[in-house]
Amino acid sequence: MVRELGFMQATLAATDYPPSFVHTLVELGNRKTLTAAELVELLGLEKSTVSRMLRKLTEAGEIEDIPNEDDARSKTLRLTPKGRKTLRNIDAFATEQVTAALACLTAAQQQAASEGIHHYAAALQSHRLGTPSCVTPLEIARGYRPGIIGRIAQMHAEYYARHSNFGQPFESLVAADMADLMGRLHNPDNQVWVALDGQQIVGSIAIDGEGEGGQAHLRCFILDDSARGKGAGRRLISEAIHFCDERGFRETRLWTFKGLDAARKLYEDFGFVLVQEQEGQQWGAPVIEQCFVRPGERAD
Repeated sequence: MVRELGFMQATLAATDYPPSFVHTLVELGNRKTLTAAELVELLGLEKSTVSRMLRKLTEAGEIEDIPNEDDARSKTLRLTPKGRKTLRNIDAFATEQVTAALACLTAAQQQAASEGIHHYAAALQSHRLGTPSCVTPLEIARGYRPGIIGRIAQMHAEYYARHSNFGQPFESLVAADMADLMGRLHNPDNQVWVALDGQQIVGSIAIDGEGEGGQAHLRCFILDDSARGKGAGRRLISEAIHFCDERGFRETRLWTFKGLDAARKLYEDFGFVLVQEQEGQQWGAPVIEQCFVRPGERAD
């Protein structure tokens, strides 16, 4: 991005100015007026560097000093008519550059790019300022919501295509199973939870409580790559296990595949024990299927 946006060049955005000068003009345009001290903090540059930059921009006729009504000892900076014209040219150049790039993306990809850049910029700022936590906790929500079936199928398909080389048969099976389960949520023994980043589903888990003899099945546990490392997996399993204990199931079972070590560690942390392994072919590629069981309070 640094290379493609032109930050490796001596000048930026079709101007004769380096990136720090362009950034200053943009900030002055957005905020109307700023002091030199405010620019030092805003840009994260040394005071001497900002002073030299402001002197050159003033000499070029891009900015001017005006009296500071709150402090006569300091000066407030604003754009001149020439500076406002330069900023319009910068905005036009940036708009054309970004619009041309976004035209190559789908609407969903555009949204993902926008949200990703926003979150990454905020995280970089938090790190620079020493904010105690750069990670915003994900929300855990319960129950059906529009798009949940397709999103769960998508997350499964993308992850297992990379991990196990699964293809269309697996994605179709997950989608059909989730469509069936979502149609049975009226039964109080069934439930689904999702992890949300804003309005985007980035994780899921479900309990199908209609097994024989008071048995429940933990299903569709998956995390998007963007949700890993944020504690969402543990929180989702905790919600599901708490639900199972409340409903009093005799036991809770889950099926998974050998090699998913991070998920297995979570299962075992919550009391699941491996009880069965077998070869499986029905997913589109050969795997070793594993069955884990967690006894419930009603277990004999």
